[in-house]
Amino acid sequence: MSAQSARAYFSISEVLAQLRGDFPDVSVSKIRFLESEGLIEPARSPSGYRRFGPDDITRLRYILTAQRDQYLPLRVIKEKLAAIDRGEDPEPRAALGLVAAVPPDGAGGGPAALSRRELADSAGIEDEQLAELEEFGLVQRTGRHYGPEALTVARTAAELGRFGVQPRHLRAVKAAAERETALIDQVVAPMMRQRTPGARDRAGETAREIAVLTLRLHAAFLEAGLRTDLSQ
Repeated sequence: MSAQSARAYFSISEVLAQLRGDFPDVSVSKIRFLESEGLIEPARSPSGYRRFGPDDITRLRYILTAQRDQYLPLRVIKEKLAAIDRGEDPEPRAALGLVAAVPPDGAGGGPAALSRRELADSAGIEDEQLAELEEFGLVQRTGRHYGPEALTVARTAAELGRFGVQPRHLRAVKAAAERETALIDQVVAPMMRQRTPGARDRAGETAREIAVLTLRLHAAFLEAGLRTDLSQ
């Protein structure tokens, strides 16, 4: 066992050094943000410095992998972690201890690139339904295959269909997401133009943090709107 692996605690800079091989975009601000959101709770030294144990690092790997490979919002990741902490996850060791245990496509463990038939079968929809999603621009191909986002959209659209929500109704949702993406692009554009080392990584990290905050704001507006409608 190396001297480093035998240690009980690591500083935040040492944690970054361990994570950046797999997660180049991770930063001090990202880790602090995850802490502020309650996803990690590192110990503190008497002088107030963060002290990360091996379990904290494993937890960080789980969070970062879920964000990168599954595109999960922090709210969902936090719920999953809470279930693991409560012992409700059937395989908590696999969930927190093995990066490979996190499904790579964000929607149940399918491949990252799917053919048209694979996408329809995985989403549980017919070819006509997939064609309708494509017609309204909700699902798009990259080359001859579909990415993980297409599977998420197709599955969600199928579930919404049970309530009578049709693909044409979802164009407004996509348009809102595109406007939010444009806003994020506008904010990070100056960072992308910088020529300093790590500028693109910082821009990517900032974009993801803004996206999380935007999702939270969007959810709050929806909740407020529903509360108003239901109280009338």
